[in-house]
Amino acid sequence: MDKKKWQQKGAGHRQRLRDKFLERGIEALTDAEVIELLLTFGTPRTDCKEPARAALAEFKSLPAVLDAGPEALKKIKGLGPKNIFALQFIQGAARRYLRQRIQGKTYISSSKDVADYLIHAMRGLEHEVFMAVFLDAAHAVIDTEIISEGTVTVNTVYPRELIKSALAHNASALVIAHNHPSGSLAPSKQDKNLTRTLYLACSFMQINLLDHLIIGAGETAYSFADHGLMAALKDDCTTLLAQSS
Repeated sequence: MDKKKWQQKGAGHRQRLRDKFLERGIEALTDAEVIELLLTFGTPRTDCKEPARAALAEFKSLPAVLDAGPEALKKIKGLGPKNIFALQFIQGAARRYLRQRIQGKTYISSSKDVADYLIHAMRGLEHEVFMAVFLDAAHAVIDTEIISEGTVTVNTVYPRELIKSALAHNASALVIAHNHPSGSLAPSKQDKNLTRTLYLACSFMQINLLDHLIIGAGETAYSFADHGLMAALKDDCTTLLAQSS
């Protein structure tokens, strides 16, 4: 097949994928087809079917492909700077969309949206990151911020930095989150001690720490509040604060 006929065939294939999406939505496309279309944004005249399949085989899932760094992606035959840029750009756009979507929404009624954003923002990181979601008196989301970054196994969070950021945002409440690059969602003893320390520090400044989320490798998060740990912390800290007054 000559180059012209090959390009025409490839263009027809891509158009069929676009039509499928327009008619039936993203659920009509396989993960490989989604990746293929994203790659064509960077290299529109190149056959991206095989590179898309190879990337999915290598990284095992669509989120893992989007989370992969440039160096890892370059190892896939057919992936270069232009179509890798397309993958990274859509990942960045999705992250900004999710972040801006939660701003101004009440956390109590939109906690799943907040968790979705945090999962997307932190899931693929190879080192630990500690983030805070700042809330106003009505528990509407003001903003999110990375407070601290650590190594794969250690992350030092200074309470004064968290309080400083909360005051700068005029926050009345907080949700904190960090990722476990290992993929485990189980809170460690260190995680529990950190949460207790931060809860006490926030209490002294009349800031309500509502929850601590742990983000693993998948699409779920561990919530201290949902597992009753925040209520237990509140009881312990209330007793401690009463004794110190």
